[in-house]
Amino acid sequence: MKKVDILVIGGSAAGLVSAMTSKSKNPDKSVMLVRKEEKVMIPCGIPYIYGSLGNSDDNILPDGGLLQLGVEIKVDTVLKIQKELKVCKMQSGDEVEYDKLIIATGSMPVKPAWLKGGELKNVFTIPKDKVYLDELLVQMKAFKNVVVVGAGFIGVEVSDEINKMGKNVSLIEIQPNILGLAFDKEIAIEAEEKLRSRGVNIFTGTGFEEIIGTDKVSSIKLSNGDVKEADAVILSMGYRPNVSLAKEAGLLINEKGFINIDEYMRTSEADIFAVGDCASKRDFATGKISTIMLASTACAEARVAGLNLYNLSTFRSFSGTIGIYSTNIGETSYGVAGLTEETAIREGFKVVTGSFTGIDRHPGKLNNAHKQMVKLIVSKDSGKILGGEVIGGNSVGELINVIGFIIQAGYTLTDLLVAQIGTQPMLTASPAAYPLIKAAEVILKKTN
Repeated sequence: MKKVDILVIGGSAAGLVSAMTSKSKNPDKSVMLVRKEEKVMIPCGIPYIYGSLGNSDDNILPDGGLLQLGVEIKVDTVLKIQKELKVCKMQSGDEVEYDKLIIATGSMPVKPAWLKGGELKNVFTIPKDKVYLDELLVQMKAFKNVVVVGAGFIGVEVSDEINKMGKNVSLIEIQPNILGLAFDKEIAIEAEEKLRSRGVNIFTGTGFEEIIGTDKVSSIKLSNGDVKEADAVILSMGYRPNVSLAKEAGLLINEKGFINIDEYMRTSEADIFAVGDCASKRDFATGKISTIMLASTACAEARVAGLNLYNLSTFRSFSGTIGIYSTNIGETSYGVAGLTEETAIREGFKVVTGSFTGIDRHPGKLNNAHKQMVKLIVSKDSGKILGGEVIGGNSVGELINVIGFIIQAGYTLTDLLVAQIGTQPMLTASPAAYPLIKAAEVILKKTN
């Protein structure tokens, strides 16, 4: 039986960062990472296999960082956690004894039990499985009509990328707008119009009843009675936490189906931690249990776990999930952090909002200039910034991260108005018309 100080189960983003942080913080400890896959996908890059990249080999999480630190990688499957003995049994027959265990088993795509026709050939999901994704790419070349069900971030990005392959793509969404659970309506509508202009057929406000076919898919019937021809159906209906190992080991699972953890990522069992999609989360603003699954959140949790394995520190705890998303459709990007206006009001906050649209270069005639719109959601009572949304060019990804920092730091409207920024004509908006600051000024006028 092999013995290690720290054992990490799962090789995706959460597992990788857990192992690297654990080894960096505890260089004298032995660290092993166990994963099922020989090669691991970059989670957020998976949709781009089908258009922009054209293959999965250019979307691999590199092992170099792990190996340089001295982390041992074991390609195997953990079948059982014996927490009393602190031993994990592997599919290969090997057993590994650990001192500290980090569970990073991730999530699996949802394929509803009620789905009629789900067993037909050419019905797919989007897992983090390179072999499966490669097979889908091979088969995709023969398809003409592809239906994607679910217009969250994955569904939208997969639709846009498959559209780049020259396929006739239909995107089905039961909500009134695509990305409607992530953005306020006015921004979701703009994203929807942009995706439609690129050739994706979008059908919102309708679900689907069944997938039709004898042996393989031939069409899909929507809940409004319409039937759409389909050579393939891709289900992008969300993901569920992969907690079977933890559940069988007797760890506490919360009412939403996630492994219960505290602010240091500790489970109900001493010396076992859980991070990433399989671990429970609480919303940063409301304190309610959150079902958000993001690689960025998973990496933050992984660092917290790795830093707290042997010594706890209040400066290394996890204060809650903000929820920071960004996506790209053509030359336009969309980002959101924290609460949307609709969610904040639903949660009982009294809010004031402000939006400003400018240009992300100055002067705006410079090459690659793009419209940049920032919307801020601020608590009317405390002045704290609860959320923000951005539309713009390539700068959106970093700008929405800045807004996430602002929310996490507890900035008020006044803090933002007096914040110092650096600007440069080729890189940013004008200091006199910086959309993030100007949106705050709009709110200030409303509150005076």
